[in-house]
Amino acid sequence: MKKAMCYGILASFFFAFTFLLNRSMNLMGGYWMWSATLRYLFMLPLLALLLSARSVRRKPNSFSASSCFRSVVIAIQAQPIPWVLWSTVGFGLFYLPLTLASLYGESWLTAASWQITIVAGVLLAPIFNKKIPLKNLAISVLILTGVFLLQMQNISGQSIQENCFALIPILIAAFAYPLGNRKMMEYCPSSIDTMERVFGMTLCSLPFWLVCSLAALSMNGLPTSGQMIQSFGVALFSGVIATVLFFHATDLVKNDQRKLAAVEATQCGEVIFTLLGGILILGDPLPDVAGFVGIALIVIGIIANSLISGC
Repeated sequence: MKKAMCYGILASFFFAFTFLLNRSMNLMGGYWMWSATLRYLFMLPLLALLLSARSVRRKPNSFSASSCFRSVVIAIQAQPIPWVLWSTVGFGLFYLPLTLASLYGESWLTAASWQITIVAGVLLAPIFNKKIPLKNLAISVLILTGVFLLQMQNISGQSIQENCFALIPILIAAFAYPLGNRKMMEYCPSSIDTMERVFGMTLCSLPFWLVCSLAALSMNGLPTSGQMIQSFGVALFSGVIATVLFFHATDLVKNDQRKLAAVEATQCGEVIFTLLGGILILGDPLPDVAGFVGIALIVIGIIANSLISGC
């Protein structure tokens, strides 16, 4: 469990690049739909290279272009509809709305709002015939209280319509990400490891991203070189490194809903890392007093989740 929590916290550091670079692209005038689409278009070849390199390292004398992807292809062919459906939910309906939400506030505000996914993950337990872990739910409410305090200054400075535009996409993303991840853990055979699962999900979500890329092209033209470079950074740090770390962490505890909820709660670390990065790199304003109290509650929530889960 300690290893899973460490992987989760480390993943939250790399996930923070999502919010920082998306905000940076927005400030540079980059189109939000390209920011979402390019991440996954870049992720696919990056993951393919990593899988190929790993195959060469493991079996240098028997490597072939198809051998490194054979188990993934076989798994997808066995259940193509679940793979395409839940990959699109877990990646497409997660990241497209989250990128849209980044238009409506500083990077750390989006990261803070995203922590709704912690409660979403706990509430999804009945779908998988599991009981809701009440202690984790109570800790999640504490964390969300911290999130609310952190956002108070932004909420009061915007109209109801602006707040809805920011929060509704995040609500969709917050439920789609853990739902898609957990469903794919059910459908993946034991022969598929974490990196292969991420590659398979990226591949199966590709039709969704190709449609989005055509929509972005028709509405805004081609992305700029600056947006492509920063999107590559998001793909590498968040899409590959963070996703593989986080999915591996959830794989380690997937049979225990209490521990799974605790690992998913490590995503709160994104708020702290994004806050520091936004202030130091993007010049985002500091939170007010209530915001700092909120940060303290988030940190307390992470520690409490670790304690009640037996870390």
